Amino acid sequence: MANPALSWRHILLALAVMVVWGANFVVIKVALGQLPPLLLATLRFTFALVPAVFFLKRPRVAWRNLAAYGVLIGAGQFGLLFIAMNGHISPGLASLVVQSQVFFTIGLAMVLSGERVKLYQIFALMLATAGIGVILWHTDTTTTPLGLALVIAAAMAWAGGNVVARRAGAVNMLAYVVWGSLFSIPPLLALTLIVDGPTAIGAALAHADAGAWAAVAYQSVGNTLFGYAAWGWLLSRYPAATITPMSLLVPVVGMAASALWLGEGLEPWKLAAAALVMAGLALNMLWPVVAVRR
Repeated sequence: MANPALSWRHILLALAVMVVWGANFVVIKVALGQLPPLLLATLRFTFALVPAVFFLKRPRVAWRNLAAYGVLIGAGQFGLLFIAMNGHISPGLASLVVQSQVFFTIGLAMVLSGERVKLYQIFALMLATAGIGVILWHTDTTTTPLGLALVIAAAMAWAGGNVVARRAGAVNMLAYVVWGSLFSIPPLLALTLIVDGPTAIGAALAHADAGAWAAVAYQSVGNTLFGYAAWGWLLSRYPAATITPMSLLVPVVGMAASALWLGEGLEPWKLAAAALVMAGLALNMLWPVVAVRR
């Protein structure tokens, strides 16, 4: 393992990934102005798969593992997230609430491994839950209880995908994500055909402008291919404890980008909710690092 201290170039690379992932929530909202959510998700994984699948060797994992990952991340995480963001929750809050996947991932891992929950994890969960409770208390026309529930369900699906990916072992994560997209597309395509119908899909595709297609490209190339490739490259060269805390910047960028580009208000209650959720995430992520150093 390389020196735990990040070089400036690698810090900039990690920050670039955080900006791409955080700003992605604004891009999703822009794309949803012209494309139905399930169609957008289908296109996202289609262009993540093709043409990259022809240049990346299939990782040596069971097909059922790839299938489980693809369905959980595709139809589960992004299908539900896109539906939620289609008028049921603001992009900034979506970027924040979906980070609850950290606690669902821990919970699933503990159920499967029998590991006992630690005291600091209980406090971290309480802080994050309090933050989500603040959001629920202030639901309105821009953020509804349905939207909040859908994003939490998306976070649970993401957590399931994390557990499945962890069971795949040490693989090329970019190739894993690309080949997993092969199994994301069929359920999403079936759902958009059922929910939206061929006529609406055809009309949306025919009338989508350059901005909508740029948003799809951002989803596939920027968010997926660049993001996962760069993040996986950094994780392969530094300890996870050095890299993963930087993911705390994703909701910060997400909320700031939504405020700057979409005019989403940053009311005191939103900032309080963000502070609680971020405190919970930070405690969960940084406490083990501090404990080891002490």
